[in-house]
Amino acid sequence: MTFKLKNGLEFPAIGFGTYKAAPNENIEIISRAIEAGYRYFDTASFYGTEKYIAEAIKESGIRREEFFIASKLWKTDMGYKNAKAAFNKTLENLKTDYIDVFMIHWPRPDLAVKDWKKLDLETWQAMEEFYSEGKIRALGLSNFLPYHAENIIKNSKIMPVAAQLEFHAGYTQTFALNYYREKNILLQAWSPIARGRVADDELIIELAKKYNVTKAQICLRFCIQENVMPLPKASSLERMKENLESLNFEIDAEDISRLENMPPSGWSGEHPDRVRIKI
Repeated sequence: MTFKLKNGLEFPAIGFGTYKAAPNENIEIISRAIEAGYRYFDTASFYGTEKYIAEAIKESGIRREEFFIASKLWKTDMGYKNAKAAFNKTLENLKTDYIDVFMIHWPRPDLAVKDWKKLDLETWQAMEEFYSEGKIRALGLSNFLPYHAENIIKNSKIMPVAAQLEFHAGYTQTFALNYYREKNILLQAWSPIARGRVADDELIIELAKKYNVTKAQICLRFCIQENVMPLPKASSLERMKENLESLNFEIDAEDISRLENMPPSGWSGEHPDRVRIKI
């Protein structure tokens, strides 16, 4: 199963998130994910995992063209000149001459910056130029709610084709989900398992028993059936393979509706226009 972007690219249905995926400053976890079968890796300059992805791909012996690499530009690198330099650093870290997906990580560097719309457009202009040069295959937005995204869409030549938001059962951000669906922009889910925060929910437990799968697999399959690409993390080979097996069953329509209407739960506390809430 794949997700097809409106510019023609096709991505695997499940990617691998690499935030904190190199705790021992080595390639072990990423190499394990490649062994498990992952070919889409989500990173960011802020994660500090770009160079480990490059090393793991090289050691795998698998051609670079068989992988999809997404990275993101951090808050402190926004603006035209800064974005140019930051992107080139990402290319250097990843030891590649192109990135499959490149995103602005957050719509504003901090809450004190009022003219974030101008800053976003300057950043996007730099990304558009790299796209036109063939150094980026797809442009995207991360943590942009609809009113943030509209600024880019209404004032740019090249449209985003992918977007990342926190998305999981208990926190579906329905308005944003429908907005990106209407724009034919692929939504990707960070924290698709809510970092385990919804694992004790009675509905998740019930459905895991009903379908004879893990609670994580219920969460991931829910994303997929909502046409949202999940980006789970895992450290063990067993758990990595289990997550990929979410492709091997289907949740019926009634249960999908029940998951869509779960009570709000599992939110990370992060919001692009608010101070982070510690949960």
